[in-house]
Formats: sequence, C-alpha cells, structure tokens
Amino acid sequence: MRLKYNIIYLLFTAIFVLSCNKKETSSENSEKKTEQAEENHEETPQTVALLTEDQIKAVGITLGTIEMKELTSTIKANGLLRVPNNNKATITSLYGGIIKTLNVQVGSFVKKGQVIATITNPEFIRLQEDYLSTNSRITYAEQEYRRQRELFDNDAGAKKNLQSSDAELKSLRTKKASLLRQLQMMGISPGKINNGNMRSGLVITAPISGTISSISSQIGSYVDVSSPVAEIIDNNSIHLDLQVFEKDLPKMRVGQIVHFKLTNNPETEYDATIYSIGSSFENDSKTISVHANVTGNKTGLIDGMNITGIVSLDKTTTPAIPNDAIVEADGKFYVFVKTDKKPEAHDEEKPKKEAGNPTETKSKTINFEKVEVVKGSSDMGYTAITSVKEISPDAEIATKGAFFINAKLTNSGEHEH
Repeated sequence: MRLKYNIIYLLFTAIFVLSCNKKETSSENSEKKTEQAEENHEETPQTVALLTEDQIKAVGITLGTIEMKELTSTIKANGLLRVPNNNKATITSLYGGIIKTLNVQVGSFVKKGQVIATITNPEFIRLQEDYLSTNSRITYAEQEYRRQRELFDNDAGAKKNLQSSDAELKSLRTKKASLLRQLQMMGISPGKINNGNMRSGLVITAPISGTISSISSQIGSYVDVSSPVAEIIDNNSIHLDLQVFEKDLPKMRVGQIVHFKLTNNPETEYDATIYSIGSSFENDSKTISVHANVTGNKTGLIDGMNITGIVSLDKTTTPAIPNDAIVEADGKFYVFVKTDKKPEAHDEEKPKKEAGNPTETKSKTINFEKVEVVKGSSDMGYTAITSVKEISPDAEIATKGAFFINAKLTNSGEHEH
C-alpha cells in the first residue's frame, strides 16, 4: 500500500516539473521574439510620415514638383587679401634728425602730402647758412669777374686772372644750385631764407594717401634715411589672391564674380571680380593664384586677412527645388515626396475617436516618404539636387514645411521604442 502511494507521488512530481519547463521555454521564446522584433525595428527606421490635412494647413506645408532651373555653378577656394606694393609706402626722412612731433597713430587716414612728423637737427641751420653765404660770395664773384673782363679787354689785366674769376663764379653757382635743390627737398623755400628766418626743423610728409598700418618711431628718437617712421597702406586697392586647384583652372575666366567671407567674420559677404589668372604653381602646392579686385563695400578689409571665396561659373540648367524643401539629418540631406506608401502601424499612432469630436477620424491624410538627395549649387533661392533614389519627374514634394514633416517623423520613430 505504501509503495502505491510513492509511485503516485513520483508521477505527480514528474508532471509538475515538465509543466514548469514548458512555461519557462515558452516565456524565453516569447522574450527572444520580442527582442528580435525590436532589433528588426531598429534596423529599419521609419521613412514614411502621415499628416492630416488639418496639420498640413496649420503649419503651411506646400507641395510642388522638381523644376529645371538655370543655376550658377560654383567653385570654392581659399585665399588672402592683398594690397599691391605700389599702394604701400614706408615713410622715411631724407635727412637724419630727432623726432620733435608725431601727428598720427595706427589706423589714422592720411592724404598724400600731409605732415606725419617733424624732426630737428642743427645741420639744417648750417645748410641754410651755407646757402646764404654762397649767395653773397656769388655776388662778389660776379663783380670780380666783370672787373677782370674790363681789365683784360683794355689790355690791363692778365688772362689767367680772368679765367680764375670765371672758374670761381661757375663753382659758386654750381654749389648754389646743389644747396637750392637740397633745401627744396627738405621742404624749405630758398627765397624765404634770411639771417633772421632760419628753420631748425623739417617736416616728414605722406608719400601716398592711405591708412597708417604701423609706426616705428616715437618722439625723441633719432631717425635717418634707413629708419622708417611709419607705414601706409591704401586699402582701396585691396584685392584677392585665391588659390585654385589645377583641376578647376580650366573653369576660371577673367570677369567672373567671386563672393567671399572673412575667416574671422563669416557673417558679412563681400564681392570681387577676377582680373588676372596666374600661369605658374605657388611654391610646392598644386594651386594657381587667381587675382580679383574687391568691389563695393571694403569696410573691415585688411591686408593679409584669410578669406573663403565662392567663384560663380557659367549658368547651367539642372533639376532644382526651393531651399526650404531640403532638410539635413545625420550629415545627409533629404526631401519629402508624396507617396501612397503607408507608415508602419503602431498602437500609439492609430487614430483614436474621442467623444465630442466624431469627425477627427474622417480627416483626410497624406503620406510623405523621406528620400535622400545630394545638394548642388544654390542660386536665387533654389538648390540643384541629385536624388540617391529615383524620384519621378511628376512626383509632388514638400516645398515648404519639410522641417515640420521631418520633426514629426523623428518623434514618431521615438514613440515606437
């Protein structure tokens, strides 16, 4: 009897264990299926967005087609702002002296002939003294020559005395001409020099009009011919030196427009026109210098600044869409094409009929498919595109409000998880 109870007990135990194993296996299989479904879902992100007509009207989404537009193709190039050497000047003094006044500072605009500084030197007085002395000696030498000429003509004087007085007069006149020229170069008017009006100082003037870019001297310092006082740059003649790669050189033409921005100020755009194309490579690089004159606004442009330029080439007819039709995501560009495809159905996204609003489920919907494109040149509010996946020429795309569709698609993808 006892043996009978033991056998029954063992049978129940075996049945219970088998039942538990089946439940665990079923549970594990269910979990694996769920994980696989989630993995498969992650591998195939949502690409179709569903919008109701009310949503489309609310955010102002408009539809259009890909158009054939005549856009200007472009080439991007880096470069520097340069001022030609004939529009730069180093201000120096023709004579040595101590700087007495300095009338400019860095950034000052000066005109040609404007006084930059004054210098003093006792040698200036000695030069004026020599000029006055030479003038007096010439007066005496002229009188002596006339006297010797009269004596010689009347056979009362020796010829060598006449020749000597003639040589002395010519020598003094040569010296006067030299001193006269030196005084004029110093800015001193020889006709205004007298014993009571000798100048001890000279002025240093600007050789060209422009902006003071640097000052090398200060009041009290000594300058000579080899010592620069300051430097002037005429930024009105500033131009671009663009470095264009060899492969792009055949596309360059004199007269092409260049739009450029400063590296340290990308907010402001400037314009230039190509006037010269180089014929040799720059140093060891495979680039050629292309020169362009800056036109229009030149405010803030300084010699040596780095720039990024866009060269406008010939216009070409290409498929294009409005700039607002393109959205960027994960470093790629997309457009939204009206499609008959349906988005993947999820419980959260199924329209719910709410009490008091029975017409909500009757609102028409439009589906948009997210299609990758490659951007080309942009001009006049349009951008050339090349589709990665073929788009029908008659296909309707979202020309305005694409950003909203992308946001809705992104939010929908997040809800699925």
